[in-house]
Amino acid sequence: MGPEAPLADGIVDYFQGIGIPIFGSTKAATEIESSKVFTKELMQKYNIPSARSTSFSDYNQAKEYVQRQTPPIVVKADGLAAGKGVIIADSIPQTLDALDEIMQSRAFGTAGDRVVIEECLSGEEMSAFAFSDGTTVIPMVAACDYKRVYDGDQGPNTGGMGSYSPPHFFNPTLASTVKETIMEPTIKAMAQEKRQYKSVLYSGLMVTGNGPKVLEFNARFGDPEAQVTLPLLKTDLIDILVAVINGNLNQIDVEWSHDACVGVVMASAGYPGSYKTGFPISGLDKLDKDILVFHAGTTLDSEGQVLTNGGRVLTIVATGSTLAEAREKVYSNLPRIHFEGCHYRKDIAEIKRKK
Repeated sequence: MGPEAPLADGIVDYFQGIGIPIFGSTKAATEIESSKVFTKELMQKYNIPSARSTSFSDYNQAKEYVQRQTPPIVVKADGLAAGKGVIIADSIPQTLDALDEIMQSRAFGTAGDRVVIEECLSGEEMSAFAFSDGTTVIPMVAACDYKRVYDGDQGPNTGGMGSYSPPHFFNPTLASTVKETIMEPTIKAMAQEKRQYKSVLYSGLMVTGNGPKVLEFNARFGDPEAQVTLPLLKTDLIDILVAVINGNLNQIDVEWSHDACVGVVMASAGYPGSYKTGFPISGLDKLDKDILVFHAGTTLDSEGQVLTNGGRVLTIVATGSTLAEAREKVYSNLPRIHFEGCHYRKDIAEIKRKK
């Protein structure tokens, strides 16, 4: 099961109840994504490293708290908001506007009944993943994604405009730290809370000067991260999924390619705001044979022509022996695809190393 909304609604519980095997987290376990308040309280209780934060259900109390803080400040809607419920505010007025948007204007509906207000961490952002059957934890390859709509991380947050794997700064020491201080303790914490977690655990992390800290958890592979991690998987995915369901993941040897992978999202004009759909997409038959095309917001007309049908329309993916090679392959193929209003970031996997 992929999307977060059906998981949060209990689709896994339903399938389990009628005896059909399904890969995904139960409704109770999915709260690690569907409620940011629950997750922050879990991390504080079990000493899992994350940003300092406070939760509120009362708008006026939240306003009073904000006015005593030092920007930048992160404001998060508690519930699911399609990846758009997090606002990073650079001033007190901006923070108050964010609170008003979430709690008063109800921009994200009931997801904004409660908010988390937390410190803004700095460092290198990345996404870590692990398979777990509730006991065994097997890390996947890590990735970096790009949430802002425009180059240079400008503009509003989106569901993701591209990603790459592995992160250029990821190394065995960091991998061990993430597994031992975040992934394994979280799986154990969920078991302690009687919410056994059997699925992919996705952890959005900030690698700070004091080590990696959790920004968020997702109860799924992630989009667009799945598109750049799963192409690097050498072990049969079905074997892993079945082992997670059956609780014998410790019997599976999970192997990964040492290649790099880069994915770029092609979006409709106006996304993540309002956009038009129904435009023909051309050039899909002009790509190099080793390029992967993941369809997200597309449909077919009566004659079989592919049309746009969403905000994020396609994700174009390439692998290579190096990150630079994978990136060059993606960006040499992207101009061959066209639809009206198409836009995409030009700086995915463009590594500007810190001096």
